[in-house]
Amino acid sequence: MAASGLFPTPVDDALGTLAAELRALPPSCGPVRLVAVDGHAGSGKTTFAGRLAAALDGAPVVHLDDLATHEELFGWTGRLRAQVLEPLAAGRDAGYRVYDWTLRRFAGTAAVPAAPVVLVEGVGAGRREVRPWLARVIWMELDAVAARRRGEERDGPDLAEFWAGWARAESAHFAVDPSRPHAATRVDGVTGRILPGTVGESSTSSLTCDITRN
Repeated sequence: MAASGLFPTPVDDALGTLAAELRALPPSCGPVRLVAVDGHAGSGKTTFAGRLAAALDGAPVVHLDDLATHEELFGWTGRLRAQVLEPLAAGRDAGYRVYDWTLRRFAGTAAVPAAPVVLVEGVGAGRREVRPWLARVIWMELDAVAARRRGEERDGPDLAEFWAGWARAESAHFAVDPSRPHAATRVDGVTGRILPGTVGESSTSSLTCDITRN
């Protein structure tokens, strides 16, 4: 999957404001401020996380798609804890094995330096088992039906069966372990604008973007 779309100039100020707020938070995982970007598959998480990471001067991003597998769509918490959370909590750089969705096995690794802010993006990033390590949960505000429609249009008919199974698993997950109520910052999944009444809202500028991937 690949992200696309460009931010208009005013977005830089809004992202910069949010980035400054995140840097000012107390560390939550050793010396790191761990920030989750959560939402339904197809809601714009990866695009937003990438642009926020750039505003944070290249903050590391952990992609939960790299830790999930075909057999364990939401069974990645043990891998995240052992390979990422515990090393960062000890003040060490971390790294995790990356799952190849084509080869259906783990292949390669990704480095996660113990930076001042580290982003974790993916469905369930703000789940119950991860929240004790988090400094902030950001939620992409786009309903499941619209998000799925976007994802299916992006991925094409070859992945329709996968999307059907994913939708069932995602619905079951959020039914028992919702992330949205714990999000201090919510972002419109269509426009990319930080929503009123949430932490990170800018009174003078808004985030607008063309988000095309989850």
